[in-house]
Amino acid sequence: MTGKRGSKPPLVAEKRSRPVAKARKPSTRARRRKAAPKRRGLLGTLLWPLLWPFKWLLILFWRITWRGTVVVMLLVGVGVFYYASSLPSIDELVDGRTRGSVTLLDGDGATFAWRGDQFGGMISSDAVNENLRNAVIATEDKRFYWHFGVDFYATGAAMVRNFRNGGNPLSGAGGSSITQQTAKLLCFGHPFDPDTWEDETAYEADCRRTTLWRKVQEAVYAFAMEARYTKAEILTIYLNRAYLGAGSRGFEAASQRYFGISAIDVNPAQSAMLAGLLKAPSSFAPTRNLQVSQDRGATVIRLMQENGYLTEAEAADAQANPATLSEAARARAGGYFADWVMDTAPSYFTSDTTEDVIIRTTLDPRIQTAAEDALVWVFENKVRDGSEAQAAIVVMSADGAVRAMVGGRDLTVSGAFNRATQALRQTGSAFKPFIYAAALDLGWSPLATVVDERRCWTTPGSGAWCPSNYTNEFKGEVTLVQALQQSLNIPAVILSEEIGRDIVRTVAEGFGIVSDLASGPALALGASESTLVEMTGAYAGILNGGSAVKPYGLVELRLAGESEPLLTATGGIRERVIQESAARQLTWMMYQVVEGGSGSRAAVEGWEIAGKTGTTQGARDAWFIGFSGDYVAGVWMGYDNNTPLTGVTGSGLPAEIWHETMTRVLSGLAPTPLPMQAPAEFIGPQPSTGQGGDGLGFTPEQADSIINNVLRELLNNGG
Repeated sequence: MTGKRGSKPPLVAEKRSRPVAKARKPSTRARRRKAAPKRRGLLGTLLWPLLWPFKWLLILFWRITWRGTVVVMLLVGVGVFYYASSLPSIDELVDGRTRGSVTLLDGDGATFAWRGDQFGGMISSDAVNENLRNAVIATEDKRFYWHFGVDFYATGAAMVRNFRNGGNPLSGAGGSSITQQTAKLLCFGHPFDPDTWEDETAYEADCRRTTLWRKVQEAVYAFAMEARYTKAEILTIYLNRAYLGAGSRGFEAASQRYFGISAIDVNPAQSAMLAGLLKAPSSFAPTRNLQVSQDRGATVIRLMQENGYLTEAEAADAQANPATLSEAARARAGGYFADWVMDTAPSYFTSDTTEDVIIRTTLDPRIQTAAEDALVWVFENKVRDGSEAQAAIVVMSADGAVRAMVGGRDLTVSGAFNRATQALRQTGSAFKPFIYAAALDLGWSPLATVVDERRCWTTPGSGAWCPSNYTNEFKGEVTLVQALQQSLNIPAVILSEEIGRDIVRTVAEGFGIVSDLASGPALALGASESTLVEMTGAYAGILNGGSAVKPYGLVELRLAGESEPLLTATGGIRERVIQESAARQLTWMMYQVVEGGSGSRAAVEGWEIAGKTGTTQGARDAWFIGFSGDYVAGVWMGYDNNTPLTGVTGSGLPAEIWHETMTRVLSGLAPTPLPMQAPAEFIGPQPSTGQGGDGLGFTPEQADSIINNVLRELLNNGG
């Protein structure tokens, strides 16, 4: 045997079972070197050299961006939590007005005007008519039930449109969801503060101001509202707070204002018109332009059909029968009257009220419509085209209750200059009845005579004053009734000077002419100024038998929901000014003015009418004031800038306006005779022909007797 001792050669089997040494794995670095390069494609190949220098900048931007996004989301979450935890119950949010409203009722108890911000009472989104709810959603936010406060698609699309149209993506159509719009209506939880904002208008404008930061606030507040309220509650807040024109806050108030019905009862066409107002409430208000409002409503009907809220047949019916205004809203009558009533009541119950106030008035809608129609008819048929002349009308009862008032030719305005109550104008010959009233009360007869001839009067510091008649002719000896019938100037001045200007002034003031009265002889020719409502009220004192009246329009004022009034009428008949017999004789004299004198154009067939014309120096003012047995009415005509009227006197257009007004007012009524008294054969004093003497024209014994009779009459009548 060969080999070393004790050693054995390995068996073949052992050689087969011995483990084979494993191959060494290449290192990671080697694997990287051997890995085949990634294929970038043609675009990657071209861009990679350009992006390579910005590689680390892009990586840094990405790391900052996602971290910043996390921070922003955390801040938004904090903001949402803060707002959501501070939001009150919806009952505290539905009425966001900072002032109250005034609802004015006519004599029959029907609403004819509104002032301030109207709120019809809370109405839930579940209670309103389904058509109205669908119209609002189809118009303002068709994905309302699917987003969480912000419709990002609608917002982005709106920003693109704004950028294309004007370059500012934040200016124009905002694409805001209903929730976002509600956030603006709530001013992001900031209530009105008079120390911060001048008024509510400035407050709302500031809340609607759009900036990038405001849009962020709006979104956060919208998210918070979605977290705090249900969709139905958010929609409820929106439906109650949205402004819909004509002072209407919320859809219930708007429905009552425009249609005279609740928002529960509106049909598809009415719903579409209301929803259409959200875009531009003041411009689209149907009381301002019904056709524009109907056109906008037609667009909303189309949107409702496109979104599946109306069938084709329902949409066609709504398009064929657009919404129209209620009779009260359509009439728009009594705007000047409503403004006057608001001015006569305490401001804390009207313009400055924080409560909802109900005012019942003396307005008669039939008479108001008659006055407005008469004014329009005369200016359309009797006045030259393009004329800027103005006119005013007042109709009242004998106790001073104003039944109608027109303060100018524009019948649709509110808060405008009221020529019936605010314009102080010279009265001209319309003042003369107070001279004759004083004379009759002192015992003169309508048949007393006076000489109409050229006369001059001298006043200290003014020199000679020599008035003339309108025709520049003189009639010689005439009776008082003839002088009034033909509106002669010289007899009126003679009579005023004879009985004494102080007495004339006392009688005029007693009848309610409270404006400053002229001190010279020109007092007799209406050189003093007065308002139409003041003059009409003074004539009402003649109609009622010689007692003063205070014109009034307010019957009672109460808070909404209360039955007991806080204020009641403060006008009506006051103290006696002249004896009843004097008033009845004066009425007879004024009846002659209409029957065969300067006021003949005012005559109403079948009725006894008394009245007096008035034209001032230079024809800057023209008047006719008169009465039937039931109503007294006054008409003034002139220019606001005091331009002389061309060819117009009180016996012309004012008398025709009066005639057209009273023909409509008295239509269908049984004729009421005038309370007048024809004179007996003259036995009273005659006026003197000179300028001297005691100024009364009769003996001291006659004067004492007359004065005693007057005092006795006053005492017997409580004067």
